[in-house]
Amino acid sequence: MNKLIEIRHLFAGYENKPNVLRDVSLDVYENDFLGIIGANGGGKTTLLKTILGLKNPASGTITFFDGGKKAPSINIGYLPQISHIDKKFPICVGNVILSGLTPSGKLIKRYTAADRQKAAQVAAQMGIEDLLKRPVGDLSGGQLQRALLCRAIVDDPKLIVLDEPNSYVDKLFETNFYKLLGDINKRIAIILVSHDIGTIISLVKNIACVNSELHYHPGTDISKEWLEEAYDSCPIELIAHGDLPHRVLLDHEGCSCHNHEPSAED
Repeated sequence: MNKLIEIRHLFAGYENKPNVLRDVSLDVYENDFLGIIGANGGGKTTLLKTILGLKNPASGTITFFDGGKKAPSINIGYLPQISHIDKKFPICVGNVILSGLTPSGKLIKRYTAADRQKAAQVAAQMGIEDLLKRPVGDLSGGQLQRALLCRAIVDDPKLIVLDEPNSYVDKLFETNFYKLLGDINKRIAIILVSHDIGTIISLVKNIACVNSELHYHPGTDISKEWLEEAYDSCPIELIAHGDLPHRVLLDHEGCSCHNHEPSAED
């Protein structure tokens, strides 16, 4: 299977925290479904920013591939956390979706009838075709997630990146949302970041744990010992609920992945 992204010996951080990521290497493949887990402040969001080109690494390389050949970049769709969306911004659902289209060499976007038809088709796939003229501020959490997912896939990307997509979404919609991701993954590679280890394991094909360094595990048949090592010896309890495997942390003290708020530099 062809690679989409090859990361080698990546170091990245911030002025006040220079070593958020240390010597990270990772490959992402066509039609991959990669789950990324890790402690709060461990570097998950920093890794996403470097992949998306929003942050330059201190050292190391990120190489993109298209059709098995090196490319300067690839088309990547992005689904941000809902908490980062300003629902007061005066924009309708249709224009949110259209904003995901790459302009064709034009400084000012002027959407064509074909663009609007494509946006409507994607909205229909997500079951929100009746919401195209509705302001985003009027949407429920589930409706907004669908609109943002439409925006992420409308430009036919090679890869979509989802940052905590289950945030602020009710459990009923969450189940339907992950079914949509399964369908999308038949044609688009996915990177999914989540604190919910049980959700990650029930969905993805491969797992990476980011805790400053990166631990990669092909497949999802992982052991308690691998999780504890990946979480820097954090004790982890494995629990099964019906057909869905869940992994949760044991109560403990003195570990960075328990009992503190997410960092802006995560």
